[in-house]
Amino acid sequence: MVLFSLVLLVITLIIGVPVPFAFLVATTLLVFAGGYSPSFLLPYGFSKMSTIVLLAIPLFIMAGGIMERGNIGDKLVDLVDLFVGRIKGGLGVVAVVSCAVFGSITGSACATLSCIGSIMFPRLEKAGYPRGHSAALLANASVLGMLIPPSAIMILYAWVGNQSVLASFLSSVIPGIILTILLSVINMFLLRHNKDLILAAPISSKEKWSLFRVRGKRAIPALIMPVLVLGGIYGGIMTPTEAAAVAAVYSIPVGFWVYKGLTRKDFFEVLVESGTTTGVIMVMLYAVMILSRLYIMEDLPTQVLNLLMAVSTNRYAILFMINIFMIIMGMIMDDVSAVLLSTPILLPIIIKLGFSPVHFAAIVGVNLGMGNITPPAAPLLYLGGRVGNAPINEMLMPTVWMLLFGWLPTLALTTYVPALATFLPNLILGVR
Repeated sequence: MVLFSLVLLVITLIIGVPVPFAFLVATTLLVFAGGYSPSFLLPYGFSKMSTIVLLAIPLFIMAGGIMERGNIGDKLVDLVDLFVGRIKGGLGVVAVVSCAVFGSITGSACATLSCIGSIMFPRLEKAGYPRGHSAALLANASVLGMLIPPSAIMILYAWVGNQSVLASFLSSVIPGIILTILLSVINMFLLRHNKDLILAAPISSKEKWSLFRVRGKRAIPALIMPVLVLGGIYGGIMTPTEAAAVAAVYSIPVGFWVYKGLTRKDFFEVLVESGTTTGVIMVMLYAVMILSRLYIMEDLPTQVLNLLMAVSTNRYAILFMINIFMIIMGMIMDDVSAVLLSTPILLPIIIKLGFSPVHFAAIVGVNLGMGNITPPAAPLLYLGGRVGNAPINEMLMPTVWMLLFGWLPTLALTTYVPALATFLPNLILGVR
């Protein structure tokens, strides 16, 4: 019955049933078919929800929404453009790096794509970049907002898996940097023979230094935010929830009075959107907590492990199969649903196999990030096409290149070189 419940959950998600209802349907089926008492499970769900860690999610969502509307992206793009914008394919590198920097502020791939995309698409089009290439590049690069902390996905993974939020944050930093480099290199490789690109006129070192002082000064308020948040967390001054609150409070004056891009109407819309998103997530989390408890009581992780070991007893081969499973999950459902479904089932298996939960956090982040730009679901790929006004068929070939030579190498390195995920958590927090 537990496997039937899992299959039902996946099917309802595929056919488009709203995510909270899909989890509730699977939970209800398992409760009544298994003869479990709701009087036991309902209080359990509430008790798991009563944690201050979850407050970080709506606060980071609100901070990201404010910064998205506060003209912060322009200042970051201008600063990055100064260093690499005058080489062939350099404007694409500007887009990738800007997504990485902006992602470290918002922690949201969608906010990153919407903000940086609206700034970069006109510049890329003016510079002669193929529209499909630009849309594919920004869609892929926007996922860096999920890998470079703070990340809502890592908060959810840590909460569901009862792991350290800070360690989960740090686990995906190096994979995120590797992916940033690979996407930049692939972008330049694909454009190496393009004769339609228009390069900006070269400038002298003196002019570059003068522009750096001007643009750097303008970008300081934006760059303070990740320093404030991450420095406060890893310096032991603030918890992730406190840092999220500081980020939300700090973003308001920056958006209103420093960059002057935020209006009262925008601010109200951000509050409404943040509240709506938070409500949906909380309902879903409540259902997931009950469902994960049922899965544990039914010993689903052991059943899955036995199924995998029937194919191979080599733990690295099993890890490969787990990756395949997560890639498929990422292809057919959104990242929040996938992490909530995968973590309670797969994390006990990972621990039994002798792998670190911190290592698995990075694997989850890269897998689900790749799922966001892999059809058929590929929400960020379609969003990139809409923002950049590019047909999906023109985006597919550049996306295939980025998947084959960017995402898959990053996933392979993250999976089979655990030190990439565990080095920073061990260095800073002493967690392996």
